[in-house]
Amino acid sequence: MHKAIKETAVQAVSRKIPMRFNFITPRRATHWQALAVFALALAPACGHAEQPENEDWNAQFQSTYVWQDKRPFHAAYSGANSLSPAKEKSYSFTATAMLGWRPWAGGELYFNPEAAQGVPLSNLTGLGGFTNGEIARSSGPTLKFYRARLFLRQSWGLGGGREAVESGPNQLAGLQDKRRLVLTAGNLAVTDLFDNNAYSHDPRTQFLNWSVMTQGAYDYAADARGYSWGLALEWYHDDWALRAGRFLQPYLPNQQPLDPRILRHYGDQIELEHGHSLGGQPGRLRLLAFRNHARMSRYQDALDLAARTGGVPDINLVRTGEQTKRGLGLNLEQALGSEVGLFARASWADGRTEIYAFTEIDRSLSAGLLVQGGSWGRAQDSLGLALARNGLTRVHRSYLAAGGMGFFIGDGRLNYRPEQVYEAFYNLQLAKAAWLTLDWQHIRNPAYNADRGPVNVLSARLHTEF
Repeated sequence: MHKAIKETAVQAVSRKIPMRFNFITPRRATHWQALAVFALALAPACGHAEQPENEDWNAQFQSTYVWQDKRPFHAAYSGANSLSPAKEKSYSFTATAMLGWRPWAGGELYFNPEAAQGVPLSNLTGLGGFTNGEIARSSGPTLKFYRARLFLRQSWGLGGGREAVESGPNQLAGLQDKRRLVLTAGNLAVTDLFDNNAYSHDPRTQFLNWSVMTQGAYDYAADARGYSWGLALEWYHDDWALRAGRFLQPYLPNQQPLDPRILRHYGDQIELEHGHSLGGQPGRLRLLAFRNHARMSRYQDALDLAARTGGVPDINLVRTGEQTKRGLGLNLEQALGSEVGLFARASWADGRTEIYAFTEIDRSLSAGLLVQGGSWGRAQDSLGLALARNGLTRVHRSYLAAGGMGFFIGDGRLNYRPEQVYEAFYNLQLAKAAWLTLDWQHIRNPAYNADRGPVNVLSARLHTEF
């Protein structure tokens, strides 16, 4: 199957990757220049050498360019945080170098310098399930360079036989015990380790929609680019894996600066994973629980204040105390054959507090298929079909219906219906390490409002890795 399907958790979400930025003047960078960088990358990408069985270091690269076109749609009204009903175009460009080094036996150190630029649809407002998993809240039309990851992974073998590890992004080739303890600490994305799924996890090569690429209601700790600092411990024993981690929250919702007080403001998660065989085909089931503790607003407090003083409820006026948010997620991946894989997720958050670091979804169901092209003679191509249904809690709906604004959504009023997302794509291999994806998304009840939509978004994605 396609390389992206075989990736481990850290490989699958090592998003966004730099190549030859000396060709770009950051203050004048445009999406056309980003396309030129992609074209320059094709030549080396097509002829990379085979990796050794054991590595003391490696260097891997990727770049991803996503262009989107949103068609006009009907809207009875619009608010400050509505998706614009007019025709819009959007783009994102991300690039990252993934550098790995083995300083001692069992230890691995990784560093990912990264660059990104982009212009989102409607300033990244008006949807629960946003249409581009590569667009960051801090993106802008100027190319920005920063450190995405800097983390140490330490493994302790516990026996149970040995297995080979392939060379890949943020993964050194070698042998490891099937039973082992793994400690990961440093700067990375929570989803590098949690909520992995072989068939839907990486917006560079798989599904683009936010509510399909991960648990929609998983409000995991992250800065505005999707990264954090923290640590996680994983235990692998035959078909079982158990992992738990704590990561920093931002000072304010969906902002860049992180609060270093990890004993006071944090995002905790624990995940139990089991590998199984169904009809002779492998699969995995993961159960996730998370708990966030931070200085968050409660929707009911905003409604109560508005009732006492008059006017429109505003969560920014009641962010006065520390709150806790809890949630659960169930994640299934199941091979249906050598060329077909199924995924399904269900997630729930208590929804009493404001969305803090991900997107405005309190309930989500998603499922889909990923099909490799071997049966039609295109083994490195893939076809994806998925759907998602996103919802809000009653108090969250009441806040929006009263005219309240969330960080991402707010039409001024609300005729509530669950948001429905349908996505289909075809991923075409252009060269040994370069792909072109054509993607279509159809979204009903954008931002949970039956008075607006449906919305159609067409996308083209260029991706290279070497």
